[in-house]
Amino acid sequence: MTGRTAPHLPSQGAQLGTAAPFYPRLGDLARDTAQDGRIGVVVALPQPGTTTYHLRPPGGGGEWSAPADGTTLRPVPAQVTHITPAKRDVVFDHRARQGAMPVAVHYEDGGISEAVLILTSAQLELYACQIERIIGLRDKAGDGPS
Repeated sequence: MTGRTAPHLPSQGAQLGTAAPFYPRLGDLARDTAQDGRIGVVVALPQPGTTTYHLRPPGGGGEWSAPADGTTLRPVPAQVTHITPAKRDVVFDHRARQGAMPVAVHYEDGGISEAVLILTSAQLELYACQIERIIGLRDKAGDGPS
């Protein structure tokens, strides 16, 4: 998750990911386990005298209901769009024989979180060759360093 509230994510704080029930808000995306994991936008909340949420597919279509206790509903996290290197130093752990590169993970909702890309010695060699190839392709295209 992005560490910030997205328009389609509930703000349930530390309880998210525990056994705490999920109570989506109007407009949230939710995955309904009773509907084979079908994803829908919450279009109506349970009200006094009603016992269900109403959901509709994100692109439109027929509505369906889910129990008001939220037991069949799960949050839908924002999807990762890309990962970029962070502007921090890399580290090599000699004992573990692996390198660590700080990265920024970018999400479709605009959120960014920090993570670490762990690479084995073999992966370091492979990706060093691949990065050299990218640099060669860049130079061949006439794009110098920027």
